[in-house]
Amino acid sequence: MTALTLSTAAAPGLRADAIVIGVAKGAKGPVVAPGAEAVDKAYDGKLAGVLETLGASGAEGELTKLPAPSGFKAPLVLAVGLGAVPEKDADYDTEALRRAAGVAARALSGTKKAAFALPLTDAADAGAIGEGALLGAYSFDAYKENGKDPKAKNGKAPLAEVTLLGGKPRDKAYKAAIERAAAVSEELNRARDLINTPPNDLNPEAFAAVAQAAAKEHGIKVQVLDVKALEKGGYGGILGVGAGSAAGPRLVKLSYTSSKAKKHLAFVGKGITYDSGGISLKPAGHNETMKCDMSGAATVFAAVVAAARLGLEVNVTGWLALAENMPSGSATRPGDVLRMYSGKTVEVLNTDAEGRLVLADALWAASQEKPDAIVDVATLTGAMVLALGNRTFGIMGNDDAFRSAVHEAAEEVGEPAWPMPLPEHLRKGMDSPTADIANMGERMGGGLVAGLFLREFVGEGITWAHLDIAGPAFNEGGPFGYTPKGGTGSAVRTLVRLAELTAAGDLG
Repeated sequence: MTALTLSTAAAPGLRADAIVIGVAKGAKGPVVAPGAEAVDKAYDGKLAGVLETLGASGAEGELTKLPAPSGFKAPLVLAVGLGAVPEKDADYDTEALRRAAGVAARALSGTKKAAFALPLTDAADAGAIGEGALLGAYSFDAYKENGKDPKAKNGKAPLAEVTLLGGKPRDKAYKAAIERAAAVSEELNRARDLINTPPNDLNPEAFAAVAQAAAKEHGIKVQVLDVKALEKGGYGGILGVGAGSAAGPRLVKLSYTSSKAKKHLAFVGKGITYDSGGISLKPAGHNETMKCDMSGAATVFAAVVAAARLGLEVNVTGWLALAENMPSGSATRPGDVLRMYSGKTVEVLNTDAEGRLVLADALWAASQEKPDAIVDVATLTGAMVLALGNRTFGIMGNDDAFRSAVHEAAEEVGEPAWPMPLPEHLRKGMDSPTADIANMGERMGGGLVAGLFLREFVGEGITWAHLDIAGPAFNEGGPFGYTPKGGTGSAVRTLVRLAELTAAGDLG
């Protein structure tokens, strides 16, 4: 993991491989952002002109390299675009800083140390820049020949150390900000690792083992229900989805408790370690990335561990509903009826609508503890991708105020999200002549139908929200900002922020 430190040192005298500065897009050309004063002075105040000559405009994510001025111990200056210059008396947006830091960190792979001289006015800016740098430096190379070396993307090791210039190493707020950035980023990157791990190495049992090891390390109580325990408990949804696989399902419960907690949050994650669609087999071209169908469980796992590392004064329980959805002679068939953990029966009309089945059991299990709120996270429907695209997740819930609070938390940490409705008229489409409910309803509005199905398995009187992260969970395109190609760790930061707000008494 990339190291993160604060420094009050001046840019010219700092020993580093590169100095990272910000450049914004002004009305008449690029504008050197605050934090780079020493660099600009060394260019006789003409740095903006030099950057413009080199083609820089200050557009978001733009990179421009130039030799460091005479007298600097670092040989390179890397200017990263921040986007439009803020309005008069306004500071740079923390998300813009986070993205810029991520772009710079990724560009500096193969570098040992970089000093970031980006606009830094308070501890929140320090946290955002640190988080962006640590997330942007991420690389997954465990399966490459040089992965153990450990070399990374393009044969280069990730940026080893980030120093934030203008920070205050002895200031409690600044120290807390970068410690938080490190904890959240490290756990989010661990979620990315899990999402990127091939399904032949990450089945439900293996995922549970990872959770057990992390729980032991961070003082989290863990309980793993294997096939026998699931059968004894009557978890028909999880068992039904996992019935076709040689790798049996698991339900993992992670419990972080604080002696000062006044509230209890439950997070529930869909953990389909590979989704073939089951008997309702996915068409060609839709299977290759289905290792990412456990992203919700990875998100929940990372959020619980991060909460423990941060010592948040809130009780957080994570439920990982783990199964592999495969076709075989023992697999659940379309037309089968499953008796769920709640006692309700579900007619399975499509075995590729399996995520809602494992979540239903886990939601009911979470409800038995009467938490103050439940949030589930899942790569649940292609319909949500059609609705919101590849970078935005949908939020549904049984309480408008809570749904809005989740949305605000997501936007605050820089995770694009959008509140979605649960129209009552869509519920009728799931009526079954055979069982209490079917796992499919109307085709149009399928993401909302899935949310209505899940609502059926939330305990009465419990506040609940559902995050459908099918779009942003796995990035099949090129990297951008601090988001890599592959697993993204979408919604980890939203869950952590919800836990922080709850601990502070600012969420319900």
